[in-house]
Amino acid sequence: MTAQPTLAVTGATGALGGSVARRLAERGVPQRLIVRSAERAPSLPGADVAEASYEDREALADAVPGIETVFFVSGNEAADRESVHRSAVEAFAAAGVRRVVYTSFLGASPEASFTFARTHHATEEMIKATGMDYVFLRPSFYLDHVAGWADAEGVIRGPAGDGRIAWIAREDLAEAAAGVLTSEGHDGRTYDLTGDELLTLDETAARLTEATGKAYRFQDESIDQAYASRRQGYPGTPEWELDGWVGTYLAISRGEMAVASGSVKELTGHRPRGISDFYGR
Repeated sequence: MTAQPTLAVTGATGALGGSVARRLAERGVPQRLIVRSAERAPSLPGADVAEASYEDREALADAVPGIETVFFVSGNEAADRESVHRSAVEAFAAAGVRRVVYTSFLGASPEASFTFARTHHATEEMIKATGMDYVFLRPSFYLDHVAGWADAEGVIRGPAGDGRIAWIAREDLAEAAAGVLTSEGHDGRTYDLTGDELLTLDETAARLTEATGKAYRFQDESIDQAYASRRQGYPGTPEWELDGWVGTYLAISRGEMAVASGSVKELTGHRPRGISDFYGR
């Protein structure tokens, strides 16, 4: 007979939530997978499934009876993400959840250049205000997406200047999250989760070239050029989304991403993956 889960994982049909759920299943941890569509939920030993969305506060509260800890994967980037997150946080608190482990973002603050990081800060404050225990995981930008920042010719364009960043592999974040969820002593802590080497985008492009055999290079842009190139390449994109895209590079140029923490090794026991590990031939 499967034990009643006291841990719930949201976003289990997505890349991060799914990876965390699989790692918990491998460790024999009973869990509840909270998903928008039960048909898409992964089939994992020791897991049951509840169907709810962040926007449906009542359904979400009904999905977590007996749950003590929720792994709360942040919602999709959207103009209304703050209100969506508020709905979820209020549902967790109303249902008696004791602890929330939330995937925030490195440098989350009201003044962050990466505009989506402002929503993460607001969500952190919401969680604190409920009185629930919390752990905030603040990853850097994903190593998994670095090559996708380049166009078809391998050019990464943006106003990043010579700012530095320590990219993190999503699997390192997932492994760190699983570690937090299955051990004690983390409540009230905020973990910056990054790679261990700070690179400029010029250096990033050079590492990608070396690892993949495809030529990559970085082309710096002014802020105005960045908005213009994205409006031309992606016509009809709303301003809030453009602000997020351009803010990605501004956060790097302004030093807000220049953090290389030791938290991945602390939580997983191994050094974080780098570009050669992830993209190497």
